[in-house]
Amino acid sequence: MRGAYGGPRVLLRRLREVMADPVTAQERLDRIVVLIAANMVAEVCSVYVLRSDNDLELFATEGLNRDAVHRTTMRKGEGLVGLVADEAESVNLSDAQAHPSFSYKPETGEEIYHSFMGVPILRSGNTLGVLVVQNKAHRTYSDEEVEALQTTAMVIAEMVASGELSGPGGAETVGRRPAHSAGVSLSDGIGLGHVVLHEPKIVVKNFIAEDVNKELKRLDEGLVRLRASIDVLLDDGDVARAGEHRDVLETFRMFAHDRGWGKRLHEAVMTGLTAEAAVERVQSDTRARMQRQTDPYLRERLHDLDDLAHRLLRELASPDHASRPREELPENAIVVARSMGPAALLEYDRTRLRGLVLEEGSGSSHVAIVARALGIAAIGQLENATGLAEAGDPIIVDGFSGEVHVRPTPDVERAYADKVRFRARKQEQYRALRDRPFRTRDGVEVALLLNAGLLVDLPHIPETNAAGIGLFRTELQFMVAPSLPKTAAQEALYRAVLDAAGEKPVTFRTLDVGGDKVLPYMRLEPEENPALGWRAIRLGLDRPALLRTQIRALLRAAGGRDLKIMFPMVSCVSEFDEAKAIVEREQVRLAAHGFEAPAKVRLGVMVEVPSLLFQLEEIVRRVDFLSVGSNDLMQFLFAVDRGNAKVSARFDPLDVAFLRALARVTAVAGAAGKPVTLCGEIAARPLEAMALVAIGYRSMSVSPAAIGPVKAMLLDLDAGDVANFVRPRLERFDGGHSLRAELGDYARSRGLQIEP
Repeated sequence: MRGAYGGPRVLLRRLREVMADPVTAQERLDRIVVLIAANMVAEVCSVYVLRSDNDLELFATEGLNRDAVHRTTMRKGEGLVGLVADEAESVNLSDAQAHPSFSYKPETGEEIYHSFMGVPILRSGNTLGVLVVQNKAHRTYSDEEVEALQTTAMVIAEMVASGELSGPGGAETVGRRPAHSAGVSLSDGIGLGHVVLHEPKIVVKNFIAEDVNKELKRLDEGLVRLRASIDVLLDDGDVARAGEHRDVLETFRMFAHDRGWGKRLHEAVMTGLTAEAAVERVQSDTRARMQRQTDPYLRERLHDLDDLAHRLLRELASPDHASRPREELPENAIVVARSMGPAALLEYDRTRLRGLVLEEGSGSSHVAIVARALGIAAIGQLENATGLAEAGDPIIVDGFSGEVHVRPTPDVERAYADKVRFRARKQEQYRALRDRPFRTRDGVEVALLLNAGLLVDLPHIPETNAAGIGLFRTELQFMVAPSLPKTAAQEALYRAVLDAAGEKPVTFRTLDVGGDKVLPYMRLEPEENPALGWRAIRLGLDRPALLRTQIRALLRAAGGRDLKIMFPMVSCVSEFDEAKAIVEREQVRLAAHGFEAPAKVRLGVMVEVPSLLFQLEEIVRRVDFLSVGSNDLMQFLFAVDRGNAKVSARFDPLDVAFLRALARVTAVAGAAGKPVTLCGEIAARPLEAMALVAIGYRSMSVSPAAIGPVKAMLLDLDAGDVANFVRPRLERFDGGHSLRAELGDYARSRGLQIEP
């Protein structure tokens, strides 16, 4: 049915004129409802906006009682308007009062109207309100009218999201309401700041097409370029073979060529939208539907469609469209992204970066390791993170609880500001302990060293006065590099590390890749169980050129100085023997070429494969030292995937069985006179570190942030007393259990600081 202004196309042209008028947001909204009612020959047109308290408030109307504006409210899900908001789908009825969801609001006078059409006001798949038209006569609105209303709803969505609209009561609209969500902690800490989108959204400013045929042509050309770009990526040598990256791109190609997707985009443009607005509308509708699905496969496909829509918007955007340069970060930046690699995170100005929020990511992911090295709060697996926040939004990231607060209320801001001040005071207390020896109250020396892997870690040595670097993860250099680092680049990094450490020891772990640590430029065959597959020393021995190059760089960098090299994932003595032989050959080669040799080379292994627990007597005769990788050792000992939230919390590192295994390592090494350092998350927590001291560990390597809390506990600890408390409990035969509760009671009874 066409109205006085000639139908939907004319409506969109008039809408463009209204949006250009220099009036307030409320006046503009009032004009929009009058315009729609006249165009569609509707007796009523109303806009309901979702408020921050989840109530829908009547913000503008033509046809209903104007006194009801800002007075009429309903809950989301209440009445037909609430139904549209709750389901995020249009409702088109010829007899609204017969519908079971009809709700009568006497102040509006709407009981005389029968026909009802409501469309959700959507943005990024989130419902911001409802746009409604009504008529006295019984009629069903045409598809053309529904599409025109949906297009108008897109324009209103931008007004709501901008925060321009507000009612007389001061209640915020949902577009600017506080949002709270929880994910998984990747890195401890609290970050207060403002949102920076890693891939900034392309803001569609022009919704209404001046020339539909021109927009159809632009859309078709954009689709051609999109499909061609995916084909190029698939033909690239890096992904030409089978693998996860190729599977993702094949999915992209399937969706990009999907006729249904292309048809919906064309239909959206035919309603009078620009090509960009059509992409946004189709994807917003898709997101609204799929977010309500519980099937994990369908929800994962939503990510694929989001990515594809974003790629198409970039193809349609002007050539000079670009992301915010990394150096232009605001103060206290919190980066929000779908996913991110470690190299991308390192591009940001570290002096301004305060936190990271990802829709993906796990605690053992590469980017999580880098976030911990940078000392920023980080959270992963936060659903729809990029849809919750807009660039510049205030945000709080709680890396301890895994919670994120977007646009927090003043009460929440004050509470977290107090937390930050409290932590700052604690850090001051820890800094005051910097120059005190690493010694327990009864005089037992316990060395606290740092875990490191990047140049950004090195300033932490003087800051914490750590006893050295107990674990330098050499693989991080390989992860953040676009191609395999040359010998010279490796040598330069290792020399810088040794220079920064000075006289303090540094233990370099040889390349530990494979499993979850995939190098994009190395073609590794997919494995059914990569954590137990071709990785670490196994890969190094099978590809000796890779290991030889790294050993060569280490030997050159350490000329005239002591060098400690540790081999990871060793499962039998013979693997250490092979690795040692490679080192000895490289030492001979070094001398033959006239390079200065290290003053002394010490070789060790990381005890993380349970089989080595039963070869300890043999291995300690060969090595100069042992390191214990508690993270993997516990994972393998209990056959539990530490990246799987369903089982990772099932077992406790303070379980009697695990403590017995750790105690055996120190006992055998001690008898042979070989030093042992424990490297892992267990040593970074004061309560667990106390248990390690009790079973004989006198050297622990932890993250920089853990040095202060663990040292504060050690200074007050009586090592002999806690050993007498723990050892009898390890010898009990009562079915095995965790000692956490008993150790907690012990620490509290002696006034020990066990909370970081």
